Amino acid sequence: MLTPFKLTHLGGESCVTGSCHLVQANGLNILVDCGMVQGGDRALSLDDWPVRPPQIHYILLTHTHIDHIGRLPELVRRGFRGEILATHPTKALLIPMLHDALSFSDWGEEEATAVIRKIDELSWGFEYGEPFALKNGLRFTFSRAGHILGSAFVHLESESPHSSILFSGDLGAKDTPLLPDPDLPPACDLLVLESTYGDRFHESRSDRVERLGQVLVRAVSDGGKVFIPAFALGRVQELLYELNQLHTNEVLKDKFPQLAKLQRIPVMVDSPLGLELTKIASNLSEYWDREAKAQLRQGDHPLNFNHLYAVANHKDHLKLLESPGPMVILAGSGMCTGGRIVDHLKAGIEDPRNDIVFVGYQAHGTPGRYIQEYAGKPGGYVELEGERCSLGARIHVLGGYSAHADQKELIEWVQSMPEKPGSIKLVHGEAGARKVLGDDLRSRGYEVA
Repeated sequence: MLTPFKLTHLGGESCVTGSCHLVQANGLNILVDCGMVQGGDRALSLDDWPVRPPQIHYILLTHTHIDHIGRLPELVRRGFRGEILATHPTKALLIPMLHDALSFSDWGEEEATAVIRKIDELSWGFEYGEPFALKNGLRFTFSRAGHILGSAFVHLESESPHSSILFSGDLGAKDTPLLPDPDLPPACDLLVLESTYGDRFHESRSDRVERLGQVLVRAVSDGGKVFIPAFALGRVQELLYELNQLHTNEVLKDKFPQLAKLQRIPVMVDSPLGLELTKIASNLSEYWDREAKAQLRQGDHPLNFNHLYAVANHKDHLKLLESPGPMVILAGSGMCTGGRIVDHLKAGIEDPRNDIVFVGYQAHGTPGRYIQEYAGKPGGYVELEGERCSLGARIHVLGGYSAHADQKELIEWVQSMPEKPGSIKLVHGEAGARKVLGDDLRSRGYEVA
């Protein structure tokens, strides 16, 4: 089929982070995401892009994780003055996420503030499910992706000749707290599909609250601390929702009597960004799922419960490092690459009374990945900010907390399209995941590039 679209992957084509895809059509240059790489991933330098930042007309954002938005400041600094288009929740979350990211960079405060202000001026929010016209006969539609609050997949269409590309963004799993399930995808000529978990199946999500409770009860039984590395956006709110369930759900209390002990343990959110984003998420309840809305109407706020404490300033963070357990500590970054979780791990990772609970993907080359891979092995250690730390704490991995769809859910989402796409391009995954998912799709009659 004749198509006006030319697609160039600038990042995230053969790795999990750094998503950035250039679409050229009808005289327009459009980016879908503009993410920063993490761990050992690589992305094309801006100097090697086929277009310069001032030549880009639009940026369509699928969501506000840094591996999808982190290069926006660099793009603006180099002259981008087009429009940044996103869902309304993504627009609300964008500036806090970028402000936090730049606080860990070598940017000067004055320059960072000016660039973030410009990004805010260039950004526009849109509703889900409503097509919007761009220039030159192109239009786009955001639909719910179920990954984090505000996340979307993007359908980009050309009127003449009629052709379309569908970017999945990061697809979420079904039954995620606070979030509606992903919308059904429309037909398209080319599907650009994420493949983060294309080679595996998640643990059941139906009993994951109970499994979380069991891990936490065992973990705090010896008076130690439980460290949960968590992304400030998405995972912190999801964990608060489920910790609230452990505190208030009467069915769980009857089924799991040990919870009485856990309910007296303080839960510390040691993440200024996590606290700020949780407040924003609370103000966006119109985008929650039915269950969370019903809980709120009944007077039980899904993101708040007894013995939940905010650790907002650095002074309180330092006090927390010296405080004895038992307690549960949520802190970023989610892959232990920086932030307050690193301080906690340096102080407590060698103590066998402590536990580390991973509830998210750990990219190659990150400290979180090293901790997972070397946990329990003789002489296992991890380097944290240049300091070699032995792995004495117990390690737990709760796979049912992934914010990404697994192989089964990805295939079911593709199969729900009204007709097979002309072709599928797999991105946002390691080589093994892309191969397994690609082979499965081909066996079902799909054309996978």
